[in-house]
Amino acid sequence: MDLFVPAWAALRAAVAGLGDEDFARPSGCAGWLVRDLVCHLVIDAQDVLITLVTPADGGPTADAAGYWHVSDGPPTGADPLDALTVRLAAAYGDPALLRFHLDDVGSAAGRAAELADPALPVRTKDMVLTAGDYLTAYVLEWTLHHLDLTAHLRHVPGPPAEGLAAGRALLERIAGAAFPASLTDTDALLAGTGRRPLAEAERTALGPAAAKLPLYLG
Repeated sequence: MDLFVPAWAALRAAVAGLGDEDFARPSGCAGWLVRDLVCHLVIDAQDVLITLVTPADGGPTADAAGYWHVSDGPPTGADPLDALTVRLAAAYGDPALLRFHLDDVGSAAGRAAELADPALPVRTKDMVLTAGDYLTAYVLEWTLHHLDLTAHLRHVPGPPAEGLAAGRALLERIAGAAFPASLTDTDALLAGTGRRPLAEAERTALGPAAAKLPLYLG
C-alpha cells in the first residue's frame, strides 16, 4: 500500500512533463494514443476516489491478485468503455485541459489513498477487498500504464524501481509462478502482460510457466 502514492505521483509527474505534441503519439496500449491513455488515467483516478468511499459490509472476497481478471485475449477496442475513452479524450481538444483534469482528480485520489485505513473493506467490481489490497492492485495498474506512456516517448522518465518490483511480484502471484531472475522487472511486466512477445531465450528460461503467458489483465 505504501507504494501506491509514489507510483501514482511519478506517473502524474511524467504526464505533467509531456509536450503538447506527445499527446498525439502512440502509447503502449494497442490502438490508443497518449491522450487516450491519459484520459483513461483520469477515469482510473475517479474509480479510486469512488472505491475508497464505498465501504462494504462483511469480509474481503478477493485480495490484490484476485482483483485482476485475466482475459483470453488482448483488448480489441470494442468494449464500450474503451470506445468512450477515445471519444472523451478527443473532446478535450487542448492537452492542457487533460493535464489539468488529471492533476486535479489525480491529486485528490493520492490524498484519499494516504488517508485510507488499509484494513477497511471496500467494494468494487462486485467484489470486496481491503483498501490496502485494492491500492496494492493499483500499483500494478500505475506501473503498467507508466510503461505504456513511455513506450514511444523515450525522453519521459519511467516508473520507479520499487513500483516495477512490486508490480512484478503481483504479476507472479497472478500467474502462480515465479519468473526467472534473468528477466528484468520491466521485461517481466511487458512480456508477461502481452505488451511485447516473449523472446525464445525468455520462453526457455521461463520453462513451464511460459505456457501461462501472456496474462491479459482487466
